[in-house]
Amino acid sequence: MEEGDAKNPNTEQMEVKEPKHDGTTMRKALLVINCIMLSIGNCGSPLIMRLYFIHGGNRIWFSSWLQTAGCPIILLPIACAYVHRSRTANPTSENKLFCMERPLFVAAIVLGILSGLDNYLYSYGLSRLPVSTSSLIIASQLAFTAGFAFLLVKQKFTAYSVNAVFLLTIGAGVLALHSSSDRPANESNKEYILGFVMTLAAAALYGFILPLVELTYKKAKQEISYALVMEIQLVMCLVATGFCTVGMLVNNDFKVIGREAREFELGETKYHVVVIFSAIINQCFFLGAIGVVFCASSLLSAVVIAVLLPVTEILAVFFFNEKFQAEKGVSLALSLWGFISYFYGEIKQSKKKKPDPETEMASSLLPNTLKSSV
Repeated sequence: MEEGDAKNPNTEQMEVKEPKHDGTTMRKALLVINCIMLSIGNCGSPLIMRLYFIHGGNRIWFSSWLQTAGCPIILLPIACAYVHRSRTANPTSENKLFCMERPLFVAAIVLGILSGLDNYLYSYGLSRLPVSTSSLIIASQLAFTAGFAFLLVKQKFTAYSVNAVFLLTIGAGVLALHSSSDRPANESNKEYILGFVMTLAAAALYGFILPLVELTYKKAKQEISYALVMEIQLVMCLVATGFCTVGMLVNNDFKVIGREAREFELGETKYHVVVIFSAIINQCFFLGAIGVVFCASSLLSAVVIAVLLPVTEILAVFFFNEKFQAEKGVSLALSLWGFISYFYGEIKQSKKKKPDPETEMASSLLPNTLKSSV
């Protein structure tokens, strides 16, 4: 009897299920944490970058550089992951601080160069456009991400997700029809249009980068852990920072930063505060974005970015007294409609995939021999 109990298939089944449950819970927790970081970065980044430009800052390459210059912060969680592996791993196995292998390293370098270019496009656009206008244009990123995700990672779409992408694209188009009425003072129509085009290009490029990151995860020949995701982010940011450093050297930005700080309208001390927080908040955005890709998909990362649009809009109107015209209201309404459509579709899909509890319980009670025969 005791021997039979020891080999009870039900016991084996219970032992297999627990780790799976723990892994799913951990992944959900990571998804929530990364969504929070993405929210902080997505809402705070355009506000603090715009604060730099409207109070005397005018170095676009320097602003681009700040978007990834805070990457040394990532060394702290990487070190924590290393300590955790040291305590839990087999004493005989080799434990390295960095686990990334050469193919993944090369991919991260390519992604970093693209990110550096995207930083410049985004900074240029934000230097010419109000935050609310820039944010609504960036909402079109979801459409670009959806298209590239379909081509690169074979993303599956439902009627709800297609409807969401369509509504968000139309919303950005409505904004473009009467965008010149929101042009800041002392700025030519040509500069404003160029800012609009550059922001749209930034949205398209980042819409390509997110699915490319997901494709990198899928094609990697080593197991992708969250610690490895942070390593990829570190390499991407270091390369992007190097790309922008070259631009700063060519544009002589390093020579004028001291003078720009002294002439900053809010004071030299607040200039340095804006610079430091810009680097930190942008790092939250980038780490949160690729973290969501790791925990879910590139499409969900783009959707979260788009969902935060109303928050950024409200904050921009509140902090900078920006105008909120009828076109922005229509665009915002279409965007919200698109967000609701997407999440409603995701909820319906998750309910379809969820197994019947009674069927699952009956299946778990079947001995392994009966399951194999069935």
